[in-house]
Amino acid sequence: MHRTIDLKVMYFGTPVVLISTRNPDGTANLAPMSSAWWLNDRCVLGLGNSAQTAANLRRERECVLNLVPSTMVDVVDRLALTTGKPEVSPKKAAMGYEFVPDKFALAGLTEQASTLVGAPRVAECPVQLECTLEEEGPLGAAGSGATVFHVRVQRSHVADELVIPGTHYVDPVGWDPLIMKFCEFFGEGSAIRPSRLAEAWEMPHDGVLTS
Repeated sequence: MHRTIDLKVMYFGTPVVLISTRNPDGTANLAPMSSAWWLNDRCVLGLGNSAQTAANLRRERECVLNLVPSTMVDVVDRLALTTGKPEVSPKKAAMGYEFVPDKFALAGLTEQASTLVGAPRVAECPVQLECTLEEEGPLGAAGSGATVFHVRVQRSHVADELVIPGTHYVDPVGWDPLIMKFCEFFGEGSAIRPSRLAEAWEMPHDGVLTS
């Protein structure tokens, strides 16, 4: 039996990303977001137009997507109600947002120089993706207040302990991403059944349940 309801939020479960960009003065901005998905070496990002991250991405045309493990949930929560824009909109102010000029310091994170883009990486994140902007467009009708950014991953950095030895694959068992599901944090999930798709693509998946 199903019930027809008007869903206010449709975050059925997406990974949390700390997206780093450069401000006009060259300093770093850092923002948590979860509207991201990947296909091959491209990623689609959904960002509100009022965000400093959106402005930085349009101007600099580059960013770093720092993927967050579930163990960093406190760091993400610390950044949740912050903005890199000095002028906080009335709507965000009413929600409790505050302007923070140095989000790396607030979060207790370390800037790590990137190799291809100007925006810094987050040293504590085990997966760091240096990206360049390819195109952008409004989400839905013009005036929706949000933009879809298409970025291309130019270089990937993955912590040694997450790489399956002898391959260029991330260990799906060792990697435990922080997941945003209906605005709540989830992590430390376990594999519950073998993946036929992984087998069909001949992906290495030792450690995943086989029965």
